[in-house]
Amino acid sequence: MGRLGLIGSGNIGSTVARLAVAAGIDVVLSNSRGPETLAGLVAELGPRASAATAAEAAAAGDWVLVSVPLKNYRQIPVAPLAGKTVLDTNNYYPGRDGAFPELDSGATTSAELLQAHLAGAHVVKVFNNIFFKHLLGLARPSGAPDRSALPIAGDAAAAKRQATELLDALGYDTVDAGPLAEGWRFQPDTPAYGVPYLKDPSQPFPEDPGQPGAAQVVRDALAAAERAKG
Repeated sequence: MGRLGLIGSGNIGSTVARLAVAAGIDVVLSNSRGPETLAGLVAELGPRASAATAAEAAAAGDWVLVSVPLKNYRQIPVAPLAGKTVLDTNNYYPGRDGAFPELDSGATTSAELLQAHLAGAHVVKVFNNIFFKHLLGLARPSGAPDRSALPIAGDAAAAKRQATELLDALGYDTVDAGPLAEGWRFQPDTPAYGVPYLKDPSQPFPEDPGQPGAAQVVRDALAAAERAKG
């Protein structure tokens, strides 16, 4: 049903790769250290997985997941992503990424920065609001009563449809939060960031076993972010 390229194969990237392989989707993994460093993960994932350079993964994917620290977003190859749906998992963490004044002021969002860098691609913000262990554990078949939903944001309707098709294959419903400019509604420190999938919100993410977050729960969390902003 297509091939998923991954630029960045850390916690979120490798988790999405596992879900994709389980759904019968081939994956091409890459990271900043070189394909040889991904041999163990490729062996674990099996024959549907291979490793490549970032540019090769970008060229190979029908969808391409970008899951690198925000501070490195300018290193994402531009030319091989032209015309493609790019799934952006990035969050802005100033302690890790350094200060981005335009993000601190709210003038733009992290996904819009990536879109400006990848001018010929179609960026969809997704996977950034869920802890990777919950992402793996909460996947359910289409139609399951305890299926969770993930929010997406993007400026291109066709790219959002492609992202929705992929999420459905991976085990998730989709809630459309609007254009990329609305991606702030599920970034860190908002009600939609992690909380819809927590069994006990008083516990840190790593210690919480997780529970399904239905589409309406996610919609309510996105609306709460809007209210909190005033």
